[in-house]
Amino acid sequence: MGRSTETFSKKEREKKKAKKQLDKKEKAEDRKSSASKGKSLDDMMAYVDENGNITSTPPDASRRKQVLAENIQIGTPKQEDIEVEIVRNGIVAFFNDSKGFGFIRDLQTQESVFVHVNGLAEQIKENDKVTFETEQGQKGLNAIKVKKVK
Repeated sequence: MGRSTETFSKKEREKKKAKKQLDKKEKAEDRKSSASKGKSLDDMMAYVDENGNITSTPPDASRRKQVLAENIQIGTPKQEDIEVEIVRNGIVAFFNDSKGFGFIRDLQTQESVFVHVNGLAEQIKENDKVTFETEQGQKGLNAIKVKKVK
């Protein structure tokens, strides 16, 4: 008579597979028994009170505030463009005429501001006292409308 083709490892795999199927069935039964389906509409209803908090009880009608439809703003209000052009004072710390750029040291904040030849109102060189305005560039502040102080 021939030997059995079932080895120990095959038997173990079959046992694990059967146990896994049984666990899966038990979990499905637990989900079905504790399912929240079939609740009444009142159980699923949520309310917002006068402070904007979500509650399970309906709000008190005596605390209701009257709101006129004209007072409701949809979206964000448009802000008027307020351009505050602050003229700053500084000293040219570095300027390369051949490349057309340099840096101005702001006298008030001591920060370094990039300046390009296109932002100049007149020629400047190193250690000149200047007045300038700033605008936001790709890499930081850029000085524009740069003028020498006489």
